[in-house]
Amino acid sequence: MTNELNIDEFLERLWYMKEDDKSTLVELQELMEGNYDNSMVYELQRKGYVDIYDNNERITLTDTGMEYAKRIIRAHRLAERLLYDVIGTNIEKGACEFEHTVTPELVDSICILLGHPRECPHGLPIPSGDCCMNAEKVVKSSVKHLHEMDIGQEARIAYINCSNDVQLHRLNGLQVRPGVVVRLHQKYPSFVIECDGSSIAIDETIADNICVWTTNLQDGGKVKRTRSRHKSGLLTSLFNCRKR
Repeated sequence: MTNELNIDEFLERLWYMKEDDKSTLVELQELMEGNYDNSMVYELQRKGYVDIYDNNERITLTDTGMEYAKRIIRAHRLAERLLYDVIGTNIEKGACEFEHTVTPELVDSICILLGHPRECPHGLPIPSGDCCMNAEKVVKSSVKHLHEMDIGQEARIAYINCSNDVQLHRLNGLQVRPGVVVRLHQKYPSFVIECDGSSIAIDETIADNICVWTTNLQDGGKVKRTRSRHKSGLLTSLFNCRKR
């Protein structure tokens, strides 16, 4: 089991390198942060997960290695999305444990539950699975960005993609979080939504980062309001939410 975990860790780091257009063994060694084992690199090569070239200076994932690493990354980032949006706990520690213990079927079930999110809370892409491909038309009709809503329309927040932690905490403090119902009041010059009894002004970037369910089949297509925790009419401006 320990050897399998080591393989997973190496493949995970190699996926990060691919995303950053890196490919040297020196860069892999730096990413492993003291856990680099040269014999493990050759074990990955023996299993057909990596190719090593340029006088043993560069390393890349093979198609087989890419598929294996994709499963690990998909499980990890969906776990982060689940833990952050639904449970609100330590996303990094929990996600690391999660990725090694769940089946692909469970990962797909979580993906479906969350509405097939495209990014983890850090703004990194979540690799798509078969469930995303098969449900693409359904997802497009039921989950959309807040800025795509019609004025006067109500929807329930599915997840928030904004990777700016400060902005996420401010939104959370205003009850703008997954599961709550929002109504769109205006789009220009800024977006104004009603959330939990408050009117909140947000810029277009934040509106693009908030994804909502426009229907709720369990409630017969109707959304339920939550109890207000703020004074009605409170107008709070949240601008310049930018990804790091």
